[in-house]
Amino acid sequence: MTALERSAGPDPGPDPDPGPGPGSGSGSGSGPGPIDEYVAALAAALHGPARAKARMVTEARDALTDGAADFAPHLGPGDAARRAIDDFGSVEEVAPAFQRELTIAQARHTARAVALTVPFLMVCWYWTTAVGQGRHLPHHAQVLAAHLGGIAAAVALLAAASLAATGVLARRLPVPDRLPLMVAWTGTTAGTTLGISALTLTAVSALAGNWLISGLLGALTVVSHARVAASARACRQCARLPVGRSAI
Repeated sequence: MTALERSAGPDPGPDPDPGPGPGSGSGSGSGPGPIDEYVAALAAALHGPARAKARMVTEARDALTDGAADFAPHLGPGDAARRAIDDFGSVEEVAPAFQRELTIAQARHTARAVALTVPFLMVCWYWTTAVGQGRHLPHHAQVLAAHLGGIAAAVALLAAASLAATGVLARRLPVPDRLPLMVAWTGTTAGTTLGISALTLTAVSALAGNWLISGLLGALTVVSHARVAASARACRQCARLPVGRSAI
């Protein structure tokens, strides 16, 4: 071994992998990249049905990933991702357009819950209070049931009209801006009606011919009330958010 070899010391072996460069787009270390951060911010800014929201966020991620892939041959991964985000638009710019679609989806969800739940319960109420056991109920209970039935019929018709306005008719006519808020309050009215009906059925179940059926119907009404009321609250929240004219 020569003096030069001895002074150089042992062979250190192959150079270690330097890892991704500063422009790789993964941020610092192994943290989320620009696209991950953007998608997380977009998801936090949107409100609406979980399935529809997940689909829209996934579509946004796919669009950003494809855009970054187009810029990758000319830029580093990080710069390519940021360029794709610039072309796509900031969260503040695109969120209102996405939110409009989510608000309409939530309005349809609420209207569908009212349109399917209320008519079924109306039939049950009528059978319980008018046909099956109405003769055993006090007069004021029968009057209250009749008024609740009228309100339920009105909100069911409004819900059905809202489904048409956001479905078949939406292909030819624009959805009115105030329609989601109207659906929200329709759902709130339906939920309130269901809650009062549950209390009424429970209070008069002892006077009915078959208290077991009345009790089961009251429990079903309570469950329906919780479902419709929760959907109406979500619809009100969506209706108050700023929306754009069309999704990106």
